Amino acid sequence: MDKTLRQQIIDLLEESEHTARGLSARLRIKEKEVYTHLPHIQRSVSAGRGKLQITPAECLSCGFVFKDRRRFTSPGRCPRCRCEHISEPLYRIATRKDGPPRKP
Repeated sequence: MDKTLRQQIIDLLEESEHTARGLSARLRIKEKEVYTHLPHIQRSVSAGRGKLQITPAECLSCGFVFKDRRRFTSPGRCPRCRCEHISEPLYRIATRKDGPPRKP
């Protein structure tokens, strides 16, 4: 049975960190389509045993970090210096560690 596109994205994000552009290249889909799947992936992973971790975008001119950004897409310009040279956010899925073993 073939995996769905979201399952493929989850598998890639569990292996290592990726940008939306990197995911789109690996899966041969549009970058815009990756952004439509990320909120759904975040919900389904958090309902299970993991968490979608986001390394925020950063201005490459002044170093401003977009740590409070709620959107998954990359920002257009820096609010501090107005530069448009910004690194892309990175996404990965971290699985939660199991708690202590249950007693039967």
